[in-house]
Amino acid sequence: MKHFASFFLILLPFYLLSCSTDATQDEEPTPDPDPDPPAEIPQDRYFPSIGSNNWETIDPELLQWDLAQKESLLAYLADTGTKGFILLKNGRIAIEEYMNDHSKESNWYWASAGKTLTAFTVGLAQQQGHLDITKRSSEYLGVGWTSIPGDKEFLIKVENQLTMTSGLQALNFDCITPQCLTYVADSGSRWAYHNGPYTLLQRVVSTATSQEYDTYFDTELKNKIGMDGFWSTTNGLNSVYFSTTRSMARFGLLNLNNGSWDEIPILTDMDFEAQMRTPSQDMNLSYGYLWWLNGQASFMAPGAQTVFDGPLVPNAPADLYAGLGKNDQKLYVVPSEELVIVRMGEDSGENLLGPSSYDNELWGYLSAMMNL
Repeated sequence: MKHFASFFLILLPFYLLSCSTDATQDEEPTPDPDPDPPAEIPQDRYFPSIGSNNWETIDPELLQWDLAQKESLLAYLADTGTKGFILLKNGRIAIEEYMNDHSKESNWYWASAGKTLTAFTVGLAQQQGHLDITKRSSEYLGVGWTSIPGDKEFLIKVENQLTMTSGLQALNFDCITPQCLTYVADSGSRWAYHNGPYTLLQRVVSTATSQEYDTYFDTELKNKIGMDGFWSTTNGLNSVYFSTTRSMARFGLLNLNNGSWDEIPILTDMDFEAQMRTPSQDMNLSYGYLWWLNGQASFMAPGAQTVFDGPLVPNAPADLYAGLGKNDQKLYVVPSEELVIVRMGEDSGENLLGPSSYDNELWGYLSAMMNL
């Protein structure tokens, strides 16, 4: 086991996810003014209306946050290439900032933070009886979806695709064709961050539901919580979600509320909901069903087979779980503090696929501001 400090020095570089940073804009209704913040701290959890840009706010001063530390946080965000930043407290916007030529209406890519959307969608498809994650992946992808021997391919289940334990070679990171999907180990015996098998989960959903993945996603998730955005590919192989910063915040709020939008149940399979945010295997304790988990005894990272001692983000609350994407796309959910935090923007300097030192640095500023 290595010490946490060595984590960012030995990661293998990845350059296979090349995302356009040109903002693409969806058509939106004329923005409504956000209502005035409350005079007292509300204890209920707020949900913005569907089909409206109206979103309640809450004053950080009312929350007794350190306003000097808030200014330090905003300066740090601007200096590290941030485009959009939102902090929700009990669902209300405490901080919302756009910088570096970005706006509330601008779209940006989620990168691998969007894996959380696919995990949720797989859960919906299973809940509705379309698929079973304990079944062989070949039942949905067809025999020969890899180039490994049949008896080894039959070991791979949909759940292995959700947990990065397919056992397939990850060097051809984004490739989804059989010739790229070669054998390294039996499924379930090795954790390795690999985009190809993950991306094929969308084909699993499409086959199981007999419709395009985008159509199912829009109908069963996106439209039900008022998100905007779209799936696209940046290299002909991957599938990347683009949206406004507020849409990522909406999805975070849905997860904070355990899969329901206000009183409207969406993902009601509480076992699957729990599995997304608890250790999914015993190799990388800090990985659930495509969500990263804080507060565990150890963690692994993309591009390495090393196990690092300590929690993923020491400066953050232990119950944080996160969608983490290349170039520091961040979605943090902290149930104990009723927080959803979104950071979209340029790479802060490390060019890493998921976790980076930026997580801990950012949470240093956040914790100081919120007195955590």
